[in-house]
Amino acid sequence: MATIPLTVRGAEKLKQELHQLKSVERHAVINAIAEARAQGDLSENAEYEAAKDKQGFIEGRILEIEGKLAAAQVIDPASVDAGGRIVFGTTVDLEEEASGAEVTYQIVGDDEADLKLGLISISSPIARALIGKEAGDVAEVQAPGGVKRYEIVEVRYV
Repeated sequence: MATIPLTVRGAEKLKQELHQLKSVERHAVINAIAEARAQGDLSENAEYEAAKDKQGFIEGRILEIEGKLAAAQVIDPASVDAGGRIVFGTTVDLEEEASGAEVTYQIVGDDEADLKLGLISISSPIARALIGKEAGDVAEVQAPGGVKRYEIVEVRYV
């Protein structure tokens, strides 16, 4: 089984979601199923069907998270010493060459990615273009609108 890279923050977020699903959501859906059963005929009971569907989703998500945590390789970016090179967990300041726009991204696992927060997935085209580069290098990213070039301004391990 392949390992799944996660930052410490990402692993903690998955653990919190797992705890919420097991301790709150699972019990709520069991109660909803019991209430729906008490209403009688299950063959035409929409509440029962909805509760069973939700239960299936919750149980599936629990299994998914447990599998990801079991296969996780938790990486603390602050403890990484990559000699100035961009690796998983790195925070990088970029300047787009064409527009001069500056952006800051942290390279994280697929489950943690949130572009609004500046968190990009390790499997994204921009992250793949940045891996292994260092400050002063230029990364070319194949974007839907064509190739974009980014100068790497700073590399941080925070």
